[in-house]
Amino acid sequence: MTGFTFRPCYAFQAVLTRPTALGSSVRMPSRVFNTGVVKPSSFGSIHPRYPIHQIVKPSFQLKFSTSSQETIDSTKARILFLGTPDVAATSLKSIYEHSQTSNNCPYTLVGVVTQPPKRRKRGGSEIPSPVGFIAEELGLPILCPESARDVSFLEMLENNVKPDLCITAAYGQYLPKRFLSLPKFGTLNIHPSLLPRWRGSSPVQRSLEAGDTEVGVSVLFTVSKMDAGPIVSQHSMDIDDNEQATTLLPKLFDIGTEKLLEALPKVIEGSITMETATKQDESLVVEANMIDSSEGQLHPSTMSAFQCHNRVRGFSMWPGTFIYIQIGDEGVESVKEPIKMKVIESRVLPEKVKPTNIIEIGPKKGDGLRLVCADGSVLEMRKVQPATRNVMDAKSFVNGLQGQTVRWLSVYDEKS
Repeated sequence: MTGFTFRPCYAFQAVLTRPTALGSSVRMPSRVFNTGVVKPSSFGSIHPRYPIHQIVKPSFQLKFSTSSQETIDSTKARILFLGTPDVAATSLKSIYEHSQTSNNCPYTLVGVVTQPPKRRKRGGSEIPSPVGFIAEELGLPILCPESARDVSFLEMLENNVKPDLCITAAYGQYLPKRFLSLPKFGTLNIHPSLLPRWRGSSPVQRSLEAGDTEVGVSVLFTVSKMDAGPIVSQHSMDIDDNEQATTLLPKLFDIGTEKLLEALPKVIEGSITMETATKQDESLVVEANMIDSSEGQLHPSTMSAFQCHNRVRGFSMWPGTFIYIQIGDEGVESVKEPIKMKVIESRVLPEKVKPTNIIEIGPKKGDGLRLVCADGSVLEMRKVQPATRNVMDAKSFVNGLQGQTVRWLSVYDEKS
C-alpha cells in the first residue's frame, strides 16, 4: 500500500487523496512536507535537509505503509526515542551504536521523535534539533509533531510505528495518556537528578543554585505526573563548588544512558516493570521550577557571594548571570551610564571584608575582579563580558578602564 513510508533521512513520505464529488479520489504527487497546514493549491516548501511531520486539513486522508519496516527483526523490541538537545543526541547515538554492536541485542530503534526545526532570525532558514541531525546521520526515521497530543501523530504511532518501548531524554513536551498507553513495556526517561529531589524542567540548574554537593541521575518510568514515575536505576556523584551546568549536564546524561542500557534487557524480558520498580517518596519531593530570564541578575545587596556564585554555576547554560555596573567617579561629569556585565566564571573567596560597592582586581597575578556583597563576603569574577564586548579575564577588563572606578549597582540604584 502506498502512503507514509519511513525512509532514512526523511520523516516520512506522503500520498494524499482528496475526495471528489463523485466519491472517487484524486491521487496527488508523493511529497515530503514541512510543518503547517497543507492547502489544496499549495503543498508548502520541501525542507532540503530535514522534512518533518505534517498536520493536514480534515479533507485530506493520510495512508500509511509499513513496507520499509519489513526488514526489522520481529523478534526484537521496537524502541522509539524522543529527545531534542545535544545531551539527548549523545544518548541517541549511544543507544543506536549499542543496538548495532552488542551481541544478541534485544531491541532495535524504529524511529525518533524530536521538536520541529527552529527558524533562524536572519535568512529565515530552519535548523533541525541536535537529535534531528544525529537521527538523519544514522538514517533513522524522524517525526516532528508540533504537539505530542496531535491526533494524527498518535494515530501514526498506533497504526504504523507500533513501539514496544519508548525512551525520552529532554524531549521537551508533555506526553498524554494516549501516548503512554501505547508501548507495552512502558516509557523510560533519563532525568538528571536524584529523584524525588528536583522534579521538573530545570533539575541541574536548581541543584547547583541550591549548592548541592551530591547530584545524580535517575532512570524512571514515565507517568502522567511529571517525573513522578517509579525509579528503575539511580547513580549519585559528588561535585566540587565550581562545577557548572555546562559541564555537569552532559556527564549526567552520559551516566544515565549507561544505566538505561544496563536496564533495557531486564525491562524487555519483564523482570523490571512499573510495578517492580522503586516508588518515589512523595514527602521528599523538591520542585525544579522553570527558570525565568530575570533570575539571571545578581543582587549583591541582598545575596551572599555563595548565593551569587551558585547562580553563576547553575545558570551558565541559560539564561546566564549578570550585574549592572557604572564606570567613573561619583559626582564627576564623565561618569558613564550603567552597563550590563555578564558574569561567566566565578569563585567564592574565603574571607570577609568591609562592604563596598567598588569592584577592584585582586592584588596577585591571575586574580579576578572582587565583588564585595552587602554581608562582606567576596565573589571573585574570573571571566566577564561587558555589554557589546567579548568574554575577557579580569586583567583585560581593568586595562580597558584606564584607571576609572567601577561600582556595582543595586536594584534601587538601577531604577533611580
